[in-house]
Amino acid sequence: MFRLVLLAVALTVLLPASGHAAGPTPAPKAGEPLNIGFVLYTLSDTPGVLNARWNYANAYSGPGAATGGPTAGGFVGRYHVRYFLENGRFSDEYDLEIQRHTPGDFYDVTWITDGKVSARGVGLEVAGGKSLAVGWRRVAD
Repeated sequence: MFRLVLLAVALTVLLPASGHAAGPTPAPKAGEPLNIGFVLYTLSDTPGVLNARWNYANAYSGPGAATGGPTAGGFVGRYHVRYFLENGRFSDEYDLEIQRHTPGDFYDVTWITDGKVSARGVGLEVAGGKSLAVGWRRVAD
């Protein structure tokens, strides 16, 4: 019985420290943007190209384009994406991987910089399959 109590106490202390416990995430400090973004990818008339409209924390937004994707249509594939601010200035670029999440109609989306994962998101086809709506967040690896 003592071992079970000791194990329960140890797990209670260790799980939160390892980052695997469920629970509320601390709120951002005043003035810090939320770590939440949204992007809408729309199939272009040009095969292998997705047009993007993005927003990060309601603080930054603009257009973008993902190129180099599969020419067979759909969203699944690897791309190189460049994003711009509303004023037309360059913002960021990433290698982009879109995979269908099975089972279901959802997608796993990953943004990669210099071989490291920069952001992850989940998506769902909208507008009759012509667009992919993706919620995402930056990750610290």
